[in-house]
Amino acid sequence: MTEPTAETPAPPSTDPEATSAAVTPSAEASAAPIAAAPEPVPASGPLSKPYRWLSIGMFSLIFLAAFEAMAVTTIMPLVAEQLDGESLFALAFAVPLAAGIIGMVIAGNWTDRSGPIPSLLVSAALFVVGLVIAGTAVNMEVFIVGRFVHGLSGAAVIVPLYVIVGRVYPSELRARVFAGFAAAWVIPSIIGPALAGVVAETFSWHWVFLGVIVLVVPAAAMMLPPVLRVRSQVQGDRSVQWSISRVGWAVLVAAAALGVSLSKELADPWRWVVAIAAIALAAWAARPLLPQGTLRAARGMPATVLLKLIVAGAFFGSEIYLPYLFIERYEFSPSLAGAVLTGAGVSWAVASWLQGRLTRVSNTQAVVIGTILLAISLAIVFVVALFTLAPAIAFTAWTLAGGAMGFMYPRFSVAVLALSPVSAQGFNSAALTISESLGAAIALAITALVSSALGAGMFAADFAVTVAIALVAVLLASRVRPLSAASPAS
Repeated sequence: MTEPTAETPAPPSTDPEATSAAVTPSAEASAAPIAAAPEPVPASGPLSKPYRWLSIGMFSLIFLAAFEAMAVTTIMPLVAEQLDGESLFALAFAVPLAAGIIGMVIAGNWTDRSGPIPSLLVSAALFVVGLVIAGTAVNMEVFIVGRFVHGLSGAAVIVPLYVIVGRVYPSELRARVFAGFAAAWVIPSIIGPALAGVVAETFSWHWVFLGVIVLVVPAAAMMLPPVLRVRSQVQGDRSVQWSISRVGWAVLVAAAALGVSLSKELADPWRWVVAIAAIALAAWAARPLLPQGTLRAARGMPATVLLKLIVAGAFFGSEIYLPYLFIERYEFSPSLAGAVLTGAGVSWAVASWLQGRLTRVSNTQAVVIGTILLAISLAIVFVVALFTLAPAIAFTAWTLAGGAMGFMYPRFSVAVLALSPVSAQGFNSAALTISESLGAAIALAITALVSSALGAGMFAADFAVTVAIALVAVLLASRVRPLSAASPAS
């Protein structure tokens, strides 16, 4: 999620991070002319009159995409049973992740060239098509095709939304808009699984997909008129070329991510061989899709993109094992164990709201604070798992971890947009979302391999891996500040 230039007739920003020189992601992007974005209208908040329906429409689209992602987790066992597809269970989860990487790259290139409106409309339409395919599937193969299509489009729709935020909203509102995005993503994690279960039990699992269509269409229609009214602010740059090679690299990264996700299904020693090879391939193939210097944590935008990859790996790599820990070791019911995730979801939303109002806290400061809190939280969870301490301690720590993520996550988007030339906002937005997907996929693969090597129930080892990842984030957090902004005031 992302951000660009100064906008209102108010005095110039005193935040050096928001006024530093733009960092271009590639030679291709730097060769493109950088047009000055029109100045957005000042406003008191994302729901103030100039932005109200646009904000509500964007929040609704994010909410529905998130609900679909969360709901599938609940109903997938039922889908696999009814479609006789238990052998393809893991593939049904891995395919949308891989497809999303391809969708992000295409949407990024298209958005830079033609503006966000065409890619947004096509992505939303394809999302509906994917829901129809999955919701009417009569066998698991067709269902996976549907998962591919709405995985491709669901990820792609995010990129133009980020660019719209960067072009249309004043800089002082962007952190609050991204806080709204975070809340729109987190709330379905609280209500989505239970609601999907009710729909599947009352009607059919098919309506978990088909029912969303009824809501997607009005949400898209809601935001279209306000977007068209500001279309002069969201024009593309025709000098940005279509990059077929970038799509090819995306396909290779997607294949590697798929290999990483599915490696745990193999027997020893092949699971290790495939996982290590896939991770190496993903890192190598992702380089053309990320800002130059990302893998070496170059200051500014490259380090910001890398930090999101690392933070996503630390948090999501831990998230799948915490309920498992409570169920296996403390004999919690699944619903009670799931309440742990609900606590983190609430704290994530609250912290996102808070950071959007702490305008004096710079992007770098927010990331430094967030990574430290995340590392402390995961270290406490590790100690609980190691010494079988009271589960309430782990619940409290995980709630703090959710707050840490909510406090820093929107700022990754704000920081990247602040450093993006208009002609590269789509590329950099896509890079930021790709990094999140890769971070989560790689961390999940590593923890799964550790579990398979040490045996079920060795939760401390899994959390030790994610603590180590979080500590790397702490060490690199200050590099979010660009060189030109490296002053005590920032």
